[in-house]
Amino acid sequence: MAYKTRVQKQRFYKSRPWRKLRLVALERDNYECQECKRKGRFGKGQNVHHIQEIYHHPKLALVLDNLETLCINCHNKEHKRTFNNIGTKKDKKEWNDERW
Repeated sequence: MAYKTRVQKQRFYKSRPWRKLRLVALERDNYECQECKRKGRFGKGQNVHHIQEIYHHPKLALVLDNLETLCINCHNKEHKRTFNNIGTKKDKKEWNDERW
């Protein structure tokens, strides 16, 4: 099954096989972020990340060797979800007196 729609992915992540395997991965990695560990730091691992994304490799969705524990920050970086612009001028709408 290809996990191409949002609903399919939600069903997968709520499934019993995924929840069981997720716990196995967290325990295997001692609830430590593996990316932080590679950099000589410690981070509390909370997310289980698919190394090969399930969108492209659905057959690897439930393969333990395709999973690693990551902290929230590293998981966001891995998926290129950064929040660097929050609170900056780019994020805020500029006041424009010309509108009034």
